[in-house]
Amino acid sequence: MNNTIKVERARNNLSQSDLAEKAGVTRQTIYAIETKRFTPSTALAFKLAQILRVEVADLFELEDEDWD
Repeated sequence: MNNTIKVERARNNLSQSDLAEKAGVTRQTIYAIETKRFTPSTALAFKLAQILRVEVADLFELEDEDWD
């Protein structure tokens, strides 16, 4: 799953640690999501979108292999 978290963090002037604190997760979780090593739960995806003031669909995008 592709995501634009790093871009949106920059737009909001947030570090990984800042975003993690606001979302109630660890900085490592944010790093893992950004590097596509971890797919967040639906609830976390919505939290991140709300914090970053974007729609979930603008933050995450399925890749072809996600359909398999």
